[in-house]
Amino acid sequence: MFSRTAPARPAHQPLKVMFLHTSAVIGGAETLMLNLIRRMDRTRFAPELCCLKGRGPLGDVLAEEIPVFERLIDHKYDWRVVLRLRRLFRQRGVDAVISVGAGDKMFWGRLAAVAARVPVVICAIHSTGWPDRIGRLNRLLTPVTDAFVGVAAAHGRYLIEEERFPPHRVRVIPNGVDTEVYSPRPPDMELRRQLGIPPGPVAGVVARLSEEKNIGLFLDAAALVRREIPAAQFIVIGDGPLRGALENQASKLGIRPAVHFLGWRSDVPELLALFDAFVLSSHIEANPVSILEALSAGVPVVATRVGSVPETVQHGIGFLVDPGDQAKMAQRIVGLFRQPALAQSMGRNGRRLVTGRWSLDCMVRHYQELIEEIYRRKRPRQLPPSLADTSLSLEDTGQHVAPQHVMEVL
Repeated sequence: MFSRTAPARPAHQPLKVMFLHTSAVIGGAETLMLNLIRRMDRTRFAPELCCLKGRGPLGDVLAEEIPVFERLIDHKYDWRVVLRLRRLFRQRGVDAVISVGAGDKMFWGRLAAVAARVPVVICAIHSTGWPDRIGRLNRLLTPVTDAFVGVAAAHGRYLIEEERFPPHRVRVIPNGVDTEVYSPRPPDMELRRQLGIPPGPVAGVVARLSEEKNIGLFLDAAALVRREIPAAQFIVIGDGPLRGALENQASKLGIRPAVHFLGWRSDVPELLALFDAFVLSSHIEANPVSILEALSAGVPVVATRVGSVPETVQHGIGFLVDPGDQAKMAQRIVGLFRQPALAQSMGRNGRRLVTGRWSLDCMVRHYQELIEEIYRRKRPRQLPPSLADTSLSLEDTGQHVAPQHVMEVL
């Protein structure tokens, strides 16, 4: 096995952290990565981004701020990507590699990191099952991985019990949102007019229009809501491979004029201010960022009981329904529409929860501490005098974490 001892370095020199992704498209995990990179303390960390394929729209944004590398893989079985990544890691002097999600980048990235003797190797997992199900080949590289990061307590348990990662390698760092950007605000009625949304209560989703998000369930519930409240309107923010099919479904349900497909938008905080209820209809999730954004903006939530969603959508904050239960989902949406005082109270409670527990600052702080902890553990026992005053945030507790502590929110 290659030695991955952390090299001696001048005091106060930032650790170079390479985030590894397939393509930085617009999505929950990618937005988290962008926010994490932007918020990292530049006196301690120098983040960079490598996309195995094209860098994507969020990669374009980050390319204005940090070094971004792309197109290192030609096809799924292009093993030469390991050589290209190893060369890149060495040339850039990378101290830590963080793969975002499972699949190719998790496998090839760790192989290359070991070959390049990168001291710190972390895998950030953002989902349960597809698309972040861990395959057999990825499991083989567990011994060279310093940490697998789950995004909520329930997700940490899943990584141990279902993916069978060693408990001492699983860390939980809850997703976080910018509570200043996503804050309660009055609805912009001019924006509503521009979008062509007529008067009436609004329920909406923010999601990639793909299979696991199950937006069809939201549309089925919307049709039932319209029977009770004919003026109700519905907003779908996001895009993806199922958009055409979902638009056809809305037409077949007879609600197409009331369903506004907006695609990806850069003004999500302003759009959330138009919502009377936020809906999550997924049948697979870990800790969806969209719910945190809605609650931070003071919008009550109706969500399916999946993944770690119950940790967020608690009593007095929103309502949980069983996956696939369109009737109960519709009933809960109607209840929020007809009880605005209850909806406002839930929104306030949600805002308090997110600002206290799920903020972006908390997420960034724990990632930074984890990287520094692992890097310090990899340094030689006898440190040069120049490193004696290096600032660190965690006590050197070693790699082993008691299983009962793995699921605790850091």
